[in-house]
Amino acid sequence: MIIASANPPRQLVQVRMLGHVVPVQVAQGCTELTSLLAGVADGFMLLVDLSELESMDIACAAEMGRIMELCSQHRVGLVVRVVPDPTKDIGMNILSAFHYHHRPRIVTCRTLLEAGQALGLDQPTTQPERTGTSRPPGQP
Repeated sequence: MIIASANPPRQLVQVRMLGHVVPVQVAQGCTELTSLLAGVADGFMLLVDLSELESMDIACAAEMGRIMELCSQHRVGLVVRVVPDPTKDIGMNILSAFHYHHRPRIVTCRTLLEAGQALGLDQPTTQPERTGTSRPPGQP
């Protein structure tokens, strides 16, 4: 299974792979990703979480390449991968060399916590400055 989501205010797109992944699931993930990428700007961050991945069919390589090319077309700036077990790397570095044409920065982490730090998610977000005067509750 593949789950894709986006957090446009943070310019973050997340792709999680769970269980045994087959080509049709990667193709569906690519379709979902296409609509999600419309909501982020050039230089967005991509989190690829493989922590729950059990296995991936070898035939998924072509579809994974399409996902990378799609992200490259939308000018991904940073790719952070969570790969807790190095034996489950599934060849991402090799695929990246051929499908990320503008060479984004790529970081591989063992935990989601490390990935969050690499993405800067451990930093507090700044709130827009409020204008006007402050009034007690119930006051117009």
